[in-house]
Amino acid sequence: MCAETKAPSGRGEAGHSGTGVRSDLLAAVELKESGGVQVRLTSKIASLYGKSITETAEKVLADLGLENAVVEIDDAGALPFAISARIEAAARAAGVSPEAMSLPDTTLPEPKHPARDALRRSRLYLPGAQPKFMINAGIHKPDAVILDLEDSVHADDKPGARLLVRNALHCIDFLGAERMVRINQLPLGLEDLDDIVPVSPDLILIPKVEHADEVRQVAERIGAIQQEVGGEPIWIMPILESALGVENAFEIATAADTVVALTIGLEDFTADLGVPKTVEGTESFYARTRLVNAAKAAGVQAIDSVFGDIENMEGLAEWGVASRGLGFEGMGCIHPRQIPVIHKAFAPTEAQIERALKIVAAFEEAQAKGLGVVSLGTRMVDPPVVLRAQRLVDLARRTGQISDDDDEGNRTQAGAGAGAAGTSGGEQ
Repeated sequence: MCAETKAPSGRGEAGHSGTGVRSDLLAAVELKESGGVQVRLTSKIASLYGKSITETAEKVLADLGLENAVVEIDDAGALPFAISARIEAAARAAGVSPEAMSLPDTTLPEPKHPARDALRRSRLYLPGAQPKFMINAGIHKPDAVILDLEDSVHADDKPGARLLVRNALHCIDFLGAERMVRINQLPLGLEDLDDIVPVSPDLILIPKVEHADEVRQVAERIGAIQQEVGGEPIWIMPILESALGVENAFEIATAADTVVALTIGLEDFTADLGVPKTVEGTESFYARTRLVNAAKAAGVQAIDSVFGDIENMEGLAEWGVASRGLGFEGMGCIHPRQIPVIHKAFAPTEAQIERALKIVAAFEEAQAKGLGVVSLGTRMVDPPVVLRAQRLVDLARRTGQISDDDDEGNRTQAGAGAGAAGTSGGEQ
């Protein structure tokens, strides 16, 4: 059963109950003119946690300024962050002002804010209306989690999902994963920001972006909210999901200084083209390469779409390797099993790392000697090759594939092979 309605009688419901529901609850709040607060609880764990659940419900109503209400709870093992969110959503559906807010208590330390160029090899999508997927998402070690308010959430569930995601950001330790939220398509997405921004997500994904102005609207709304609540800069990642969005990629990427990446949604994009999405990806090759070029020109990351077949790990690996070869720096994923495959696909090979370390070491040796052009063995190494090698070494270091000791060892070995050359035009 699923419900989320606003009734003239002053009664509202939010959440889920029934067979298969886990770590969630169905809450109903009926506003009264008198009688105080009454909590009616149905739960298999009432003997152990009934008092705690009741106290959570009473705290939420007190925070919302409600002195007279009947709260009915059908619990399926929900944690406090979900209990609080569902009761608040039910109260809002009953007519309580959306400006009222009740954040649960938390001992979670403030997460470290990610850099603009943080590793974003994998981004694990989590349905925003299902708390069971959020609780242990961090143990799978994705670079980022995406708490989704858009396609994975039924229209009736969206107001409650917004509060559930807000509370999850406030209470759940995602173990270092960047905390992203995909808001709804504008204008509804702007309403999402009112609840989400005060708890400081790391990044906002904007779906179905076609014009730069949509990005500016989001950036301005975030800025206006943060003038009231403060917080670190919240990064933005537009999702291009139509032919028009792809054609406007560069303008979208440069629409706000908080844009750090562009990504593409291939299901909607291929639907817009009127063609099927294939494993080979020939139908989206132009769009993906155009996105990469626009992202690089704008100085932001290019992130690929998800690979929808969760059973086809070989296909996922091939897609990831090809994606990295096009210039993408990561992709989305819809199942935890995809994460290690994606990380391997976007990691340099041992041979690539070894070669890059030697090039960088030879370059540094030549620089120390005041030499302008580097040679490695019998071949000259031009500046673009050095730059690629430096970037690869940096990636290998950030992903833990090498340490500073590895770098130092290769620097020593390369010293004897590095030298000056009188002309350019070496390895391209």
